[in-house]
Amino acid sequence: MANVIDVLKERGFIEDMTHDKELYAHFDTGPVTCYIGFDPTASSLHVGSLIPIMSLAHMQREGHRPIALVGGGTGLVGDPSGKTEMRKLLTEEAVAENAKALKQQLSRFIEFGEDKALLVNNADWLVPLKYIPFLRDIGRHFSVNRMIKAESYKMRLDSDEGLSFIEFNYMVLQAYDFLELYDSRGCRLQMGGSDQWGNIVAGVELIRRMRQETAFGITFPLITTSSGSKMGKTAKGAVWLDKERTSPYEYYQFWVNTDDRDVERFLALFTFLPLDEVVNAGALEGAELNVAKSILAFEATRLAHGRDDAVQAFQAASSMFGARALPEDILPSSNIPRAARADYDSSVPQTEMPLSAIQAGLPAFKLFLETGLASSGGAARRLITQGGAYVNRHRVKTFDELINESNISEMEILLRAGKKRYHKIKIIN
Repeated sequence: MANVIDVLKERGFIEDMTHDKELYAHFDTGPVTCYIGFDPTASSLHVGSLIPIMSLAHMQREGHRPIALVGGGTGLVGDPSGKTEMRKLLTEEAVAENAKALKQQLSRFIEFGEDKALLVNNADWLVPLKYIPFLRDIGRHFSVNRMIKAESYKMRLDSDEGLSFIEFNYMVLQAYDFLELYDSRGCRLQMGGSDQWGNIVAGVELIRRMRQETAFGITFPLITTSSGSKMGKTAKGAVWLDKERTSPYEYYQFWVNTDDRDVERFLALFTFLPLDEVVNAGALEGAELNVAKSILAFEATRLAHGRDDAVQAFQAASSMFGARALPEDILPSSNIPRAARADYDSSVPQTEMPLSAIQAGLPAFKLFLETGLASSGGAARRLITQGGAYVNRHRVKTFDELINESNISEMEILLRAGKKRYHKIKIIN
């Protein structure tokens, strides 16, 4: 059986780790408990959180026990890592509500219950702490000289706003989390993004000082696209795992628009498809590479939203861009529907409109606004004047061009904004 460290390395998850040889040996002794912290500052995670989520899922699939820690306590303080200004402080009620939503999303990737995986909230042990005993028992093990050299603090120390005292405590609190999970759950491995290296090492060192035991840390690389942009960011903002913020169709489209150069890497990171199949997909070109993109989008959407939503998103895309059979030999472990069908339509965003409303004609910019393809009248006008608006695949020439019953085809009008965003108007007689 492969060591899970090798699995994670081969698929591109690991940037750095502590105690390399000892960590390998630790995994060879039997099931390991590991944890990652998730910041509950929003009611949804986003694509940028997928690397830690997938790493926990790999741990579970290899027989280990993952812990997802929701930072209900540290979320009341705010992590300064990678931030040039202080985060907005949330109420305990808001953090608790967000934590509940995050567990539901994590449950898509990780099986909780029966001690297979745990979800814990560090508010349970951080909020009741008494300040003076905490300073005496825990704080005395931290050197301010070393703390201010950590990357997580440097950016803030150099910024105009500086570093607040409440944020300065963050590293100590995160280290205490690690100690608490070591004591209560036997957890000896913490994982996180590369910006968390200083915080993770602080926890490793605290366990060594207070328990005379070796704990371990793994960090993940910051994932950027081949074009250099941060993973999960689009012109519209973050790509959320919450379907109310980013619909399954939009989520699918995000993945299907992956740069050709990123397909193999993203298949390795964001799906569980066998690595040998992924490597083979990296050699594809042209139409076959587009098939691999469709499978990447399907698998990523299936993990985040379930198979039904993934199938609907795939079918919607097929109805827009043409349905074709997908070769069985490209990423064969995927259960994406491979037969060509011409009736894929149900999950393309749609609006119903009575025939009487369109007969007299409606200005094009109003249609794009009312269907949500533009966020405002001004945005709709800009879209049209810049040549990015289409009706039934014909470019709209002026913002006030009238769309009327002459544009109806089989009781439908198809709108398009830019290259990939579609909306169907269903005409009701």
